[in-house]
Amino acid sequence: MPDNPSNGEIGLEVVAPDRSRRFVRFVELPFLIGRSGATAKHLQLTDPRISRQCAAIVSEDSRYFLEDRGQRHGIFVNGEKTTRRMLEDGDVISFGVDNFYELIFRSSSSLDTTLPDLLSRIDGMSSSDASPGGLHKLNLLLEATALLHSRLPLEAVLGNMLDHAIVITDADRGFLLEAQSSGPLRVRLARGRGGTRLSTNEAAPSQTALRQAIEQQASVITDDLAQAGHDLQAAESIIAQRLRVVVVIPLYAMARASTSDSAVQNKRGDFLGIVYLDSRRPAAFSKLDRRILDALAVEAASILDNARLVELERERQRMEQEIGIARDIQQALLPRGFRDFPHLGVSAINLPCLTVGGDYFDVFPMSDGRTAFIIADVSGKGLGAALLTTMLQGALSGMRIGIEPALLIAHINEFLCEHVEVARYATMFFGILDLDGQLDFINAGHPSPILLRRGEIDEPFTEGSFPVGLIPGTQYATVRTKLRPGDTLVLFSDGVTEAMDPDLNMYGVPRFREVLADLHEASLSHVQKTVLESIDTFTRGAAQADDITLLLIRYRDASAS
Repeated sequence: MPDNPSNGEIGLEVVAPDRSRRFVRFVELPFLIGRSGATAKHLQLTDPRISRQCAAIVSEDSRYFLEDRGQRHGIFVNGEKTTRRMLEDGDVISFGVDNFYELIFRSSSSLDTTLPDLLSRIDGMSSSDASPGGLHKLNLLLEATALLHSRLPLEAVLGNMLDHAIVITDADRGFLLEAQSSGPLRVRLARGRGGTRLSTNEAAPSQTALRQAIEQQASVITDDLAQAGHDLQAAESIIAQRLRVVVVIPLYAMARASTSDSAVQNKRGDFLGIVYLDSRRPAAFSKLDRRILDALAVEAASILDNARLVELERERQRMEQEIGIARDIQQALLPRGFRDFPHLGVSAINLPCLTVGGDYFDVFPMSDGRTAFIIADVSGKGLGAALLTTMLQGALSGMRIGIEPALLIAHINEFLCEHVEVARYATMFFGILDLDGQLDFINAGHPSPILLRRGEIDEPFTEGSFPVGLIPGTQYATVRTKLRPGDTLVLFSDGVTEAMDPDLNMYGVPRFREVLADLHEASLSHVQKTVLESIDTFTRGAAQADDITLLLIRYRDASAS
């Protein structure tokens, strides 16, 4: 037995090839679409270019889905071909045929007065509402709606909407005020009678009326301010401008249900702005006038919301492109294909938790024949951490030409501390290894590398100082130790030991040491593979909050090779 929708207002706005429109409610579900006689009490489109039963709309858990039932040219939603798709208010359904019908899914007609809803009620209006003046205003509404759905530039579309609202209300002027992420409403458009353009800088809408409409989340429509409440009568701007009529209509986006919701919880979406109209002459607004204004405002809000969503999508794409460039640069700066050093072997990997990360490692020869290696972890994630990581890499490359490491790291610390607005710091472990196994290292707040030595596991590199960029005046000293042939240093970022499973349990140092315990004789590539597999098994696919970086250094006797 077909479902009956609980909301009789839900249906399709049918846009014919000549751009005329009608509204069809879902009288029963599944709701069939096609050219056969079986669809006559649903939606029959008598055109041989579509199939007899080309599509259907079904309801599941208070949500509506479009299904392709055999349309030879395909079914499209918002230009994307589909076989089954959940519909949201405003989705446009087409049939892969030029100059053909379009269907617009309407799911919230009962919440606001839309054009199809208004037209469907014309039959029930009183004779006074159907007067020649009322019919003229209906005609203006139809013209305005056609303009709103045209392909004109957005400013022209909104300007025409405002012009029609002025004519319908016989107002002296009208403003479109747009909500901003922060701060007061911004006057986007200002119009006078006859379509004249007004300067947005000179616009002075009544702040009292605006505030009332926003607080009440409802229109403020006064026939005559002389009969209005005291707050409006006493408003300074209304008195100064000798206003008699004020119309304030808040614009809201359509509320959108997420895929996890069974229904839209709130009747309204985001606040978009306000249509404001005023006049120095009193007026008399009929029920039809008010419905027309509501319908026009809903259509304008839909256009404004769609434009906002398009802009947000463009901004998202732009950010993705910029982040992609940052990722490519960051990955290109990491060492690839380590050169063959006579006294050490190297293996490393960096897995950012986001597209770009804050971990960094490098291995490079010094001018005196020794080899330097470094691992660093910048606080935070994303683009900010990636920018600081790249800066650190460039600054630390100065060691290649013989700059004293401790002095250079101290200089970087002072630079970051002086620029407190950066609000980031970095831990790092820097080492220089010579042919005889002598290791000079500086630990700036980084976890001690793990030393694998002939069946033993140790963390002997804890001596050091604070992270760079944290405390001004910090001194960094070089510590000297000796490695033996076969010793392996496992350097890592805290993303390794702080990896989380779905229950928020931490991977931890003990587990890490246990995995490394049997890998003294294994190749570096096998050590790296084993550690990553262990982390992957532990986390069980849970998203990680930090980058994972491993740098493996194995000392070997250069004279024996």
